[in-house]
Amino acid sequence: MLRVVLPKGSLEEQTLRLFAEADLPVRRGSERDYKLIIDDPRIGEVRLLRAQEIPLYVQEGYFDLGISGRDWICETGSDVVELMDLEYNKQTTGHPVRVVLAVAEDSPVGRAEEMPPGSRISTEYPRLTRALFDRLGIAVRIYPSYGATEAKVPDIVDAVVDLTETGSTLRRAELRIVATLLESTTRLIANRESYADPQKHAEMEEVVTLLRGTLAARGRVLVKFNIHRDALEKVIGIVPAAKSPTISRLYGSDYYAVESVVPKAEINHLIPQLKARGAEDILELPILKIVD
Repeated sequence: MLRVVLPKGSLEEQTLRLFAEADLPVRRGSERDYKLIIDDPRIGEVRLLRAQEIPLYVQEGYFDLGISGRDWICETGSDVVELMDLEYNKQTTGHPVRVVLAVAEDSPVGRAEEMPPGSRISTEYPRLTRALFDRLGIAVRIYPSYGATEAKVPDIVDAVVDLTETGSTLRRAELRIVATLLESTTRLIANRESYADPQKHAEMEEVVTLLRGTLAARGRVLVKFNIHRDALEKVIGIVPAAKSPTISRLYGSDYYAVESVVPKAEINHLIPQLKARGAEDILELPILKIVD
């Protein structure tokens, strides 16, 4: 059985939603309960901890599986197996967040290389920050931050290295991004020894299959309709498909049944076009998982 650790805080809501959609719903006794339950024979202990801590705990073998951001894997220097990119962050899906260097809007600095020696940098990412300025050969003073990092410029520090999803918080603080240290998405990670264990490896792969199938289904629907053989060619050319539409002849008639997986964003344009070309009995159905 796998010991699993999930992220508390900004990634919590999206993570619990993903597991619920993957038929691995997480139960907790109360909002303050950090020991969770997933009713699945492959999963034993489940904990809820801060994403910053998770990579090291997984590396050290306290947990077999964990979820954290790539930013914290890099910041902690953790040696873990990255099983899959979960493609979400706090607010968005499919777009990475960035760890960036930002200065005051009226600062003359336009690039990281232009930071003066001795500059004061506030950050929750001291390791990544040190690595950047060591590569540039610029001696700076790094101050660990434990929140409200952007509020410290210019009174306390000259610049910040901070995480941004849209850049709006930095702009409101009248800061300007001058460098990106890395891009980050949420990752499913594994302890190396656990991953090498045949039983745990098999259990991990099954969990990955469920999560990957759930992510693949997001933003897609199944469209089904019937079409007379004389109009079949008119509709096939406009039907998007993950591979190709499934077409089968209806018994004892000149009609065909067509079904295809299509992007949800396109369905409001596709259905009227199908109807205009002769499609009948059009159905739009939700998809929970797509497993190749």
